[in-house]
Amino acid sequence: MTTRESHHLDRKSLRLVTTKADFGELAQDCVCFANAAGGTLLIGIEDDADAPPADQRVEPALLDRIRKRVGELTVNVQVVPEVKRHDNGGEYIALTIPRATGIASTSDGRYFLRVGDTCRPIVGDDVMRLANERPATPWEEMTSLGVPRTSADAAKVESLCERLRASDRVKPSVKEKTDDEMLTHYGLARGDVLTNLGVLLVGDRHARASLGSAPIVQAIKYDEREVKVSKWSWDDRTRPSSWSTRSGTR
Repeated sequence: MTTRESHHLDRKSLRLVTTKADFGELAQDCVCFANAAGGTLLIGIEDDADAPPADQRVEPALLDRIRKRVGELTVNVQVVPEVKRHDNGGEYIALTIPRATGIASTSDGRYFLRVGDTCRPIVGDDVMRLANERPATPWEEMTSLGVPRTSADAAKVESLCERLRASDRVKPSVKEKTDDEMLTHYGLARGDVLTNLGVLLVGDRHARASLGSAPIVQAIKYDEREVKVSKWSWDDRTRPSSWSTRSGTR
């Protein structure tokens, strides 16, 4: 099964850091992940492949070069490169990029954000929004609005839970949960309050109005062979915050 590119994972050719080295492109990708939720770049696995070439080998010195060049070309970005060996014997680099505690950028002052499986440049007011949303807790998990979970729109909660129980991508043990337990399981509520994600998905109009900037929500559809067949983005500038989520979470 092909490893999906997602909000947390991308694949790159080994040529990106060797024969056709483009560390500027690599730096942008690292900034994207650092400004989102963090992630991993699999360097040495092509976009349309699930494994590296069986005879591919990675020079150990390349790891230090990657660390050095990314450090030179970015601000507030940390990377951890590691050589991995696939079952077919081929080697590749798993480059882990943790979520940045401050806003990340390239060294020449450009900002990027990972949205779904895409790296997007951000400018102007979006940069300020990103800077305001950099506490350790991701935006969707925040509960600072203090919206009681009892104020959730009952019809929205019922509709969401019904669709989750009808999905073949949800585990049977999750389907057995009550509606209230599902809100907690999927991060829509914590304790007695709704998270920002919960406010966005099941909050009433008054609660949603208390959110501060416009969200970008992205859904990706896969066929039975786990191949991406389509993608939708919703960009509602009447509502708060730029973030992305994936449907089908187990």
